[in-house]
Formats: sequence, structure tokens, C-alpha cells
Amino acid sequence: MSRAGQPTRREMLQQTAAGVAGLLSGGLSFTEARADLIRSENEKPGTTSWMLENTRVDPATKYRCPWIEGYVSHTSIRAGEKLAIFVSTNPPSPFVIDIYRLGYYGGKGGRHLLQLGPFRGKVQPDPEIGVERLRECQWEPCTTLTIPNDWPSGVYLGKLTAEREKLQSYIVFIVRDDRRCDFLLQCSDTTWCAYNRWPSQWSLYDDGKKVWYWGPNVRVSWDRPYGKYCQILDAPLSQGSGEFLLWEFPLAFWMEKEGYDVSYISNTDTHRDPAGLLRAKAFLSVGHDEYWSLEMFRNVEAAIQKGLNVAFLSGNTCLGRIEFYPSQREVSLRAFARVGVFGPLTENDYQGFPEMRRFKYQEPDARFLMGAASVWPVTGGADWICVDEKHWLFEGTGMKNGDAIPGLVGWEWHGNPAPIPGLQIVARGKLFSRNSPGEYTATIYPGPKDNFVFNAATIWWAQGLSSPPGHLLPSAHGAKPRGPDPRVQRMTRNLFERFRQSSGPA
Repeated sequence: MSRAGQPTRREMLQQTAAGVAGLLSGGLSFTEARADLIRSENEKPGTTSWMLENTRVDPATKYRCPWIEGYVSHTSIRAGEKLAIFVSTNPPSPFVIDIYRLGYYGGKGGRHLLQLGPFRGKVQPDPEIGVERLRECQWEPCTTLTIPNDWPSGVYLGKLTAEREKLQSYIVFIVRDDRRCDFLLQCSDTTWCAYNRWPSQWSLYDDGKKVWYWGPNVRVSWDRPYGKYCQILDAPLSQGSGEFLLWEFPLAFWMEKEGYDVSYISNTDTHRDPAGLLRAKAFLSVGHDEYWSLEMFRNVEAAIQKGLNVAFLSGNTCLGRIEFYPSQREVSLRAFARVGVFGPLTENDYQGFPEMRRFKYQEPDARFLMGAASVWPVTGGADWICVDEKHWLFEGTGMKNGDAIPGLVGWEWHGNPAPIPGLQIVARGKLFSRNSPGEYTATIYPGPKDNFVFNAATIWWAQGLSSPPGHLLPSAHGAKPRGPDPRVQRMTRNLFERFRQSSGPA
């Protein structure tokens, strides 16, 4: 095992050989299509014990929980691979790690899989300040977990509990597979990492001079714990989970309740595995999906040309262009920096963030991938208003032109639709914003293989689908979603059924 917990070449060959042996002996194939996998998984007993009950944030840092905090060696990982887990307890305390897979599970939201420990626990050092203000931990792992072969793809939480005071926080990772499926749910974990201020103000948004900086020459790493969420919602009970519980989980919870054939991936999988996108009929960008590499953009663009359906159930998507870097331990894709934007900037953008003038790149234009994209003033909220009642998207919803779903648009959105042949605007409205006024546009455009691309134009689409245990509704810029809405649920079913009926990538 390498120092960072990543498998060496020898170990990878051994794991491959073991996998082949398992297949020859009749074991489960992780490339095999299993449309009933998620439905069968959710028939297993669930629990709400995955939820944090006792956490604390250090007021001196505003974001971290030094009493117990941790991170893992992979953003996403396959069954049979080894996950290194790094934990610090200050003051030193024995601790345990309970691993859960999140899903529906009878409405409980999670299934308990195993408990690791107890471990001794110790204070691990804060990292030095590295290149471009990088804070990258060099902690010693407390344990290494080989992902069991019967763990299906999904988002997994490790609940860390210190014996001293019983304080808790999370680690989070994605288990991915390679099977054919109907849906790929991409978690927006580059954005989680970009906004992570651990240990205090060290996010992609801090150059040491400005707290909300939007320019180049700042680098962030996954080799550190996730601090408390830092934006529009005070959610300490999500400590250590990135932004998954806030934005992606309501969609995952609803999809698994409905029994959809879904597999989960990271932004880094979209970056490094273009062929993997073609195993699904549809790709889902979810929640706050701001940071993409050029490779991500080109891989999704090429997959659409080959027949992949795409739904951008997200906002502020594909705005910041990033480049990845290896860690100090030479593990690839463990750090990144912002190097540009997707699409040309305007004078309004420069007024808000003059440092944007220093960007290396201002292309390609995200509108031609998504149908519409982030435009100034970027932030705002609104009701989601139907403007094309005869479109099949609205079948069975009862919606007529002018009908609105209150507060569904926010807190960042898409507008300025691209001049793509066949593009239709299905919802449109004015924004409530603390900045200048704006207009969002939700769009659908056809692909070349009887496929299509939908853009919901809001981070909060999934808030209209479900409200999992412990979920909090956000509020910003005069708008607040109302929670599950049968019209949002029906529109999403209409979308997903069209996706499922398509032939998918050729």
C-alpha cells in the first residue's frame, strides 16, 4: 500500500486477479447490468442512526470540529479497492467509525453496514501552507478498508464518534461500479471541495486578502476534512459530508424510493472516464455543480453526440474551469485550482469580481452544452413558472402557462439560452436578487440520436422531490422552496421515463 492509502501497481494486479477468480467461480460481475439492484438494496432494513446527534464547531475557526474530524483517500472507489481513512482527535480520544450507505430504506435514509474500531485516536498536525495557499494534510491512516464486493454503488458516510464527550462528524465517499444502468447520478464534489474552508478560511474563495475571491492562483485539496457548510444554510449536522446531504440527497432518496436503476459517480469520474459515461442512458448533474475541468466538459459533450441524455438538475453549473493536480504523495486528482470560466465574461462580472480579468481561459461557452448557463447576477431566487404548457414535460402536472412552483429557483440559476436548433424554453421568470435583476430560463434541446438535454435552471430542483430525515429547506434572496411538490415529481418522472425509453449511447 502506498503512503496515501492508494493501491500500488502490484496490489492493483492482485485485486484484478482476485476479481477474475471471483467471476470464474460464479461471483458478482461489477460490469453486469442489474436493473433491480437498487430496488433490491432498498428492501434491506434501514436506520436513522446514520444522522449526527452530537457535533460541535470550534468558534475560533468557525468551520472545523477538531474534537473529531477525518477524510478519506478516494473521492470514489470500486469494490475490491482499498480506502484509507484518516482521523484526528483533539484532545486524544478513542473513537469508532460506523459506515452507512445512504438511500431510501423505508424512509429511514440509510443502512448500517459495519463498525470499525475502536481506534486509539491522536492529534494529527495541521498542514503547512503550500503552493497557491494549498492546505494538504499528511496524516497517518487509522485504518484501511477494502470495499466489500456486495456494496452497491452509492454515497457512503462514515460517522466518527469520539469516546470522549461522544462528539461526532462524518467522512464521505462514493462507491462506483462499471455496470450498465439507466442513470448516472454525478455528485458535485469538486464544488464541495472548492467551498470547504477547513481549517478556517482556506477555500478556493480566499486569496489571503479577500474572503470571497473569484480569481486564479488558489489551490484546494481533498486531503483534509470537510468543515461545516459555509454558504446560505446553517447546517452543522452535516459536518464532514461536503454538500451531499444538502443538495444531492433529496434526489438520491427519491430515486431509490421510486426504484430507479441508478449508479453514482464523482466529478473526478466524469473527468477521467469518458467511456464510463456511455454505460448509462442518462447523466444527471445535481445541486450546486459549479466546478468542471475542460475534460469533463468535452467528455459530456462527446457523450451527448453519441446519444447520452442529460439532465442538469442543478444551478451555477459548469461556470468555473479547473485544472487538477496530484497530491504531494503523487496521487492523481487530489487537488485543483480555478483557471478560468466557461463562457465569455461581461463587464458586469468584472464589477463584481475584478480579479476575473486575470483568468487564462474564457471558453468554451457552457450554454452550448447545457442550453442555458450562469449569467450575472448569478445569485437570486424566483418561482419556477411554466411557459410552454403543451410540452410533454408538463403532462399530468395540470400546469398551465403562468402557473408557478413557489420558491423553486435558487439560489443560483441559469439563463441567456443558447441559439441551439430546436431548443425550447419551458419555464422562465424574473429573479429576486440583492444585485441587479436577472431572468432564468429552463430549457430542453434535442441531441443528434433521439436524445435530449434538460436544464432545470436551479440548484433547488431536488428540494421539490423529497425531504429525507434531517433535511433542512434553504432560503436565500427572497425565495424559499416549499419542499416536495407533486408537479416537480411528475415532471421528473416524465423526464426519466423518456430517458429510460431511449436507446442510449450507440
